[in-house]
Amino acid sequence: MPRTPGLSVRTKLTLSYAGFLMVAGGMLLAAVWVFLLRYVPDRAMLSTAENGLTGGVFPVRSRLLDVFAPRAAGVMAFLLVFGLVGGWLLAGRMLAPLTQIADATRTATTGSLSHRIRLPGRNDEFRELADAFDSMLGRLEEHVAEQRRFAANASHELRTPLAVSRALLDVARADPGQDLGRIVERLHTVNTRAIDLTEALLVLARADRQTFTREPVDLSLLVDEAVETLLPLAEKRGVTVETSGDIATAAGSQALLLQLTTNLLHNAIVHNLPGDGTVRIVTGAGDGPGTTALTVENSGEPLTSGLVATLTEPFRRGNERVGGNDAGVGLGLAIVQRITEAHEGSLTLTPRTEGGLRVRVHLPAPSAPLDRTTDR
Repeated sequence: MPRTPGLSVRTKLTLSYAGFLMVAGGMLLAAVWVFLLRYVPDRAMLSTAENGLTGGVFPVRSRLLDVFAPRAAGVMAFLLVFGLVGGWLLAGRMLAPLTQIADATRTATTGSLSHRIRLPGRNDEFRELADAFDSMLGRLEEHVAEQRRFAANASHELRTPLAVSRALLDVARADPGQDLGRIVERLHTVNTRAIDLTEALLVLARADRQTFTREPVDLSLLVDEAVETLLPLAEKRGVTVETSGDIATAAGSQALLLQLTTNLLHNAIVHNLPGDGTVRIVTGAGDGPGTTALTVENSGEPLTSGLVATLTEPFRRGNERVGGNDAGVGLGLAIVQRITEAHEGSLTLTPRTEGGLRVRVHLPAPSAPLDRTTDR
């Protein structure tokens, strides 16, 4: 915002240094006057053997003051010049790191986030500030790069069903003798996929905004609801779903946590061994105090650690993890990660040695647990 021009910090520090020297010099001269010149007599006094003084006439206060005052003024003038010059140089040296931080900030405002300060020297307040600023730039750069990749991928994913719909309409218009029922069915499938993708993007944006009310949510009930919803899909693909565990209460949005549970179960069913797959869901206490855990394991093809590390990226699919019309839109685990982060939780993906994937979600538990006793 616009501000009225004022003195720079360097100028203020310089004036402060010079003012301090002037005050210290003035106090020193005052001490000399009070504790030294006060013992000098006001009138000339002849020194004799009787008063214990020898050597002639003793100097008077007025004479010493005439000699002392000009020299004191010269000392004060020297302290003023020395304080201004030395203070200016010292303030410039002390504020040099802030200048580098300000330059880096101006560079970042132009859109260049790759610049780093990397302030050398031992640790102090300025180095801590520079290191924190470098860390912030690093996170911003990663976030912007992720958003750009997401926008590019989302544009591509949204353009594909629209292009397919246009092609089908062109075919129907060019050849009226085509089977319109078949074309309508394909259009319905393509439009359903586009709607699913749009709804997934809306869920992703809602999770990023974190505009939800936190309330106690029992994950075990969400698991039951998700299993009931996706049981036809599991039976269709020949996948057995097993649930176990205790009541697991988390603090968060019931709608978002249900989306998280459904996405994990859907991902485990779809990316599984066809006809002989298994999915195991366990709820319970987390590894740390005050946390709740949800674990989903599924059988499947062997996965490498490098592939698993990329599965939470939007629209990222492994070569062995795509199949059929039920494979989703490539945002399942990305939504799970965003919802977990919005709830200040953690998401861990681990490949199983016998094949498949193990997903474990840790969420903070509410301060007051739910009072409910129901056998699962």
